[in-house]
Amino acid sequence: MKRHSYNISLQWEGERKGTLASPELPTSMMVATPPEFDKGIAGIWSPEHLFTGAIVSCYMTTFLAIAEHSKMEFKAFSCTAEGVLEKVDNKYLMTQINLKPVVTIASEEGRSKAERVMQKAEAACLISNSVKTEIIPHYTVLVQ
Repeated sequence: MKRHSYNISLQWEGERKGTLASPELPTSMMVATPPEFDKGIAGIWSPEHLFTGAIVSCYMTTFLAIAEHSKMEFKAFSCTAEGVLEKVDNKYLMTQINLKPVVTIASEEGRSKAERVMQKAEAACLISNSVKTEIIPHYTVLVQ
């Protein structure tokens, strides 16, 4: 595979916040220290949110690619994630991500395939594979 680059810039806006942008994207976003930290700001995306979001969005895109390649039909997909921040050896770390994907399929016959695709997506997610954070999947398959 060819090498790819993703460019980001950050402009400090004062206090504990800044604007995150990319020349490759049409929109920017405000980021800040989360409110759990000294002088943190509520209501603004934090690095911890973005870290967790990178993992959950990578899981989704990987799931969609594997489902398509596997010719797995599904009616709906959603996923929530909880990023856990802890102090370990006097350093803050994102120690785990509880990943909770939900796939809705049309019939019970597709359950085992859906479960396999969900597991393959977790194993193949490039962001999850790039971090030392423990990813704990909690798979749900609904039949509708």
